[in-house]
Amino acid sequence: MDDARVLHHHHRPARTGEVVDWPSWLPADVQQSIIDAGIERPWRHQVELADLVHAGRHAAICTSTASGKTLAYLMPVMAATASATPSLGVAVDSLRNRLLTRRQHTALYLSPTKALAHDQLRAARALGPKGWAVGALDGDSDQAERRFARDHAGMVFTNPDMVHRSVLPQHSRWAGLLGSLRYVVVDEAHRYKGVFGANVAQVLRRLRRLCAHYGADPVFVLASATATEAGNSGGLLVGEPFVEVVGEDASPRPARDVVIWQPAGGLGPDASEVMARLVGEGKQTITFVGSRVQAELIALQAGDQVGDAGRVASYRSGYLAGDRRGLEAALQTGELMGVAATNALELGIDVSGMDAVVVAGFPGTMASLWQQSGRAGRRDRDAVVVMMAGDDPRDQYLATHPELVLDAPVERTVLWVDNPHVLGAHLAAAAQEKPLTSADARWFGDRTETMADMATRQGVLRRRGGSWFWTRPDRAVDHISLRTMGPSAVQIVERDTGRIIGQVDPSAADRTVHPGAVYLHQGEQWLVDEYDPELCQAIVHRGSVTYWTQAVSVQDLQILRQSRDEPFGTQGVRLCLGEVRLTGQVTGYLRRDERTGAVWDQTPLEMPENSLTTRSMWWTIPSSLVTKVGLEGLRLGAAAHAAEHTAIGLLGLFAPCDRWDIGGLSTALHPDTGECTIFVHDGTPGGAGFAERGFEAAREWLEAARERLDSCACEAGCPACVVSPKCGNGNQMLDKAAALDLVTAMLA
Repeated sequence: MDDARVLHHHHRPARTGEVVDWPSWLPADVQQSIIDAGIERPWRHQVELADLVHAGRHAAICTSTASGKTLAYLMPVMAATASATPSLGVAVDSLRNRLLTRRQHTALYLSPTKALAHDQLRAARALGPKGWAVGALDGDSDQAERRFARDHAGMVFTNPDMVHRSVLPQHSRWAGLLGSLRYVVVDEAHRYKGVFGANVAQVLRRLRRLCAHYGADPVFVLASATATEAGNSGGLLVGEPFVEVVGEDASPRPARDVVIWQPAGGLGPDASEVMARLVGEGKQTITFVGSRVQAELIALQAGDQVGDAGRVASYRSGYLAGDRRGLEAALQTGELMGVAATNALELGIDVSGMDAVVVAGFPGTMASLWQQSGRAGRRDRDAVVVMMAGDDPRDQYLATHPELVLDAPVERTVLWVDNPHVLGAHLAAAAQEKPLTSADARWFGDRTETMADMATRQGVLRRRGGSWFWTRPDRAVDHISLRTMGPSAVQIVERDTGRIIGQVDPSAADRTVHPGAVYLHQGEQWLVDEYDPELCQAIVHRGSVTYWTQAVSVQDLQILRQSRDEPFGTQGVRLCLGEVRLTGQVTGYLRRDERTGAVWDQTPLEMPENSLTTRSMWWTIPSSLVTKVGLEGLRLGAAAHAAEHTAIGLLGLFAPCDRWDIGGLSTALHPDTGECTIFVHDGTPGGAGFAERGFEAAREWLEAARERLDSCACEAGCPACVVSPKCGNGNQMLDKAAALDLVTAMLA
């Protein structure tokens, strides 16, 4: 693009593919059905994975988006579950299976989103032999679909949440599937990180434990377009020392132009403009944005510029099933030419013919960045990718270091499977499914007995003989949310009709659906009348206002236990890691002008106080260094506060997280350390491993923060350096110049 806002342009030429012969073990009817679907010969990497899996070895395939990973894992699955002459590759004792079910072998497909599972179900039906029984199991499935999946399907397409809530607690009803389970496919494996990943890892261990109980030992297949160290992280996820990895991509790829763009009129207006321009040129375009509000606004603005609002829409989580399906169908048919989407569409459907992707703001991780970019250029059509830098320290740092975007490897997955908050809850669920014994350390690790005894002392389990039992009348799984470690999603309810128009994560509810908040849904404004955390619902009515709302909160932090402490540099700074307790409360909200962002006023709120025990890293800065730098009193606090914001904004360069996964607190004098202290902590109970990664990369991380503070062109601080969109006190008391002096001294 010939535009002054283009900072860097990179052209990647097209590449031809390498085909090989079909595997000798692939049954003739399966091979013919694939050929009939239009695939004459497979790519080399497809056969490499299929051979490993067919031989009974846990494996991961890590090739690019649209490289045919689906066919790679479907070949062994169809050979076992779809053919009139099944081929397994290794001997399987199916006597017990035959006693349990008429199905000889079955497979399970797991994805983090319903959209992706349904898309893969469509692909399986297109590739498989006629009569292959496949089915979906998710929250949208009716009773007939669930019965079919349970009693007849050779392959079931579902998600970890359904396995956790529906299959495992009722395993006796699913004994036929579990006892005949040959393969488990875990798609988009890089998404299972942090607390979500730790929860899913425990679900997979519970699944393997019950499969063993019914006589099965399934082979696990992991798929990801953007995984690093997949052998180790994949092994952690499924409960093995490692998995085999197929990582060399032999598929052809179209040419692709990547443009790094520095917005001049703001991220939203520029994203709308570029999206409208691409759609006007006949390019079907997805614009990925970081929030629901952005998705709604950018879709509206782009639709107005195109002149046909019906050709552009928004897509995000929180939409009801019918809305999602309609948007997905319109994209696939080409009726919809542009969509502004949150990452709800990042892994979703296999959109045919997408010509361009606009990434409006760095999405948090390199894995997500390339996952989103991979939506363009499918079906051998050349691609255009526009990566727009947002008003964020990380975005601005990457904009001036294009080599980190184009050449740096994807981040290593952070997965802490031994998180006690996660492990303890899943041990209770496992005990309800089948009494725990010491032998279950095979699945849950060396801490199994210790954690089970702790649960017994807490009255959660009861020990009799050598086993632990769940004795309560409720279901243990109902106390576990895989994605939030909290209560159920908050329902957004229309006041006049009682209609549920959407939902919001409970961890964000206090800040987004408090009384008086403006909530956007499919381009419409809704004003929140009431919010009841106990009932998990917010009552809203339609509105039309020219402002948006931002919550204001207060927070306190107490150090509970320090596990690591080491010197940082030569000036007396200490680098620490440990367990902390956070106490926070939303105390009010600001009304900000829709166009300028200027604050209109502030309204106080009486919201409940929330506490969180998690993991944190922190720097302590001695008074001698503070004196040397010439900082004191309020200016020291403002320097630490600004440095904290910049550091939080950049941690995503070193760990697979974004600023919404973590938090921070800074103070000129913390009561537990007696010194100026800067904390950066995980945002979930028990921790997710991000604080540990920050501790490990502390010097490189703080050096990046110093460079961002030094190179930002603003005078007193801006969103590209020290201003944070999630600051609890509205970004008051920030001193950019003092922060640069402080960080420079810390690094000495």
